[in-house]
Amino acid sequence: MSKIFAPIIWIFKILYKILDVLIVTPISKIIYRVRGFLKDNNTRLEKILNRPNVLVYLSLICAIVVFLLVDHNVINLTEKEAEVIEGQRVNVIYNDEAYVVEGVPDTVDITLVGSKSSIYLATQLGEHEVNLDLSGYGPGTYKVNLKYNHSVESVTYKLDPATVTVKISEKVSEVEPLTYDVLNQNKLDKKLSVSKVVLDTSEVIAKSSQEKLNKIATVKALIDTSKITLKESGTQTLEDVELVAYDDAGNRLEHVEIVPSKISAQVTIDSYHVTLPVKTVVTGTMASGKAIASITSSVKNVDVYGEKDILDKLTEVEAKVDVEGLSSNKQLSVDLVKVNGVRYMTETKTNINITVGDEAQREVSGIIVSANNTGSGLTAQASASEREISVILKGTQDAINSVTEIYASVDLTGYGKGTWSVPVTVTTADERVVAIPTKTEITVNIH
Repeated sequence: MSKIFAPIIWIFKILYKILDVLIVTPISKIIYRVRGFLKDNNTRLEKILNRPNVLVYLSLICAIVVFLLVDHNVINLTEKEAEVIEGQRVNVIYNDEAYVVEGVPDTVDITLVGSKSSIYLATQLGEHEVNLDLSGYGPGTYKVNLKYNHSVESVTYKLDPATVTVKISEKVSEVEPLTYDVLNQNKLDKKLSVSKVVLDTSEVIAKSSQEKLNKIATVKALIDTSKITLKESGTQTLEDVELVAYDDAGNRLEHVEIVPSKISAQVTIDSYHVTLPVKTVVTGTMASGKAIASITSSVKNVDVYGEKDILDKLTEVEAKVDVEGLSSNKQLSVDLVKVNGVRYMTETKTNINITVGDEAQREVSGIIVSANNTGSGLTAQASASEREISVILKGTQDAINSVTEIYASVDLTGYGKGTWSVPVTVTTADERVVAIPTKTEITVNIH
C-alpha cells in the first residue's frame, strides 16, 4: 500500500516546497517587517503573530485568494491572444422543400480571443459549426444573426460577417428544355472532335423562386471532353454530367435547383478530315519595275481535321507571302493559315520559292461587276456605265498573257435600301498578277 501512495506523497512534498518558496517565505518576510514596525505599538498583534501556525494559515489563505482571482479571470497571468479560423462554412437551417433562401454567404471568418491554452482547446474541440436558423421564418426579407457553437467558455469569438440580410421566397417549379455545351475540346486528341451528343433526357425540372425562374434563358448539360478516354473514333457514355441554368446574358444562375441534378450523355467522337489544296496569297508591293515570274509551294495539299460543319465550308488553305520591296529571287518559309474550327493540320509550314522578272502591264475593258451579299428581299442595280469597268493587270508578260478570267465585285453586306457608293474588289486566279480597277467605287441602287 505504501508503494501506491508513495508517488502521491512525493507530489504533495513538491507542491509544499513550491508553496513555501513562492508564497510562505515571501509573505513571512513581509509580516515580520510589519511586526517590527508595529512592535512598540501593538502588543496583542505581536502575540498573535508569534504563534507558530499563524503564518502558515495566513499564507494558505492568501494562496487560496490568489487562486480564485486567477481562476475567475480577475487576475490574468497571461496576455490574451487571437486566432482567425477562415472560410468556415455556414449551415442554413430551413425548409428547403418549400422555400428558397438568398443572401447567405458561403463561408464566414471566426476570430477567437482568449489565452493561448484556451484558444488551443477551442480549435481542437468541436466542429466549429456556424448556423443560420431560419426554421421559423416565412417569405420575406430579414436581418438575421449568425451563431457559432463551441464548448470552451473562456474563449470569446467574433464572426465576420456576424449579421446577414436574407431573402426567403416560396419555391416553385417549371419544366425546362435541356441542351448542351461541349467543354475542354482543346484537351482532346487534336485529330478528334465531338460529332454527336445524345442526352438521356430532353427536359428537366427547375425549382426556385418565381423571380429566379423568370430569368432562366436555357438549361445546359456541360459535356466535359477532358473525361473522354477514347484515342480514336468511337462512342463513350459520360455519367454524372452537370446541369446549369443560365440567364439571357450567359451568366450562371445561383439558387436554382435542377431535377435531376445530373444526367448521363452518350458522346460520339469522330476523326473527320478533308484534304485541301494550298493557295499562296501575295501581300505587299514588289520593287518598282519588278513582278513575280513564278511562285511555288513545297506543300501542295494538307489534311485538315476538325468539326464537319466547319471543314465542309473550306476550299483551300492559305499561305500568305509578303513580297514588300522584293527585287530578286527568294526562298522563304511561311506559316499555313489555320482558321477557327480547325483542330489539326498535317502540315503547318511550307517553303515558298519566288522568281522575279520585269514588270509589264495591260488594260482589259468590259469587266462586269457583280453584287455579293445583297440583303434578303433586296435587289441591287447599277447603271450601264457603272456596271462595266476597266482593269489594269500588272505582272510579267507571261503571267499577264495567261490570265483568262478577271473577277470584279462589290460587297453589299450591311447595306439597306438606297443609293450607295461601294468599293470595287478585283481579283484573278493567278497570284502572280496584280489587278487594279480603273474605277475604285461604283454607285449601286438597292431597292
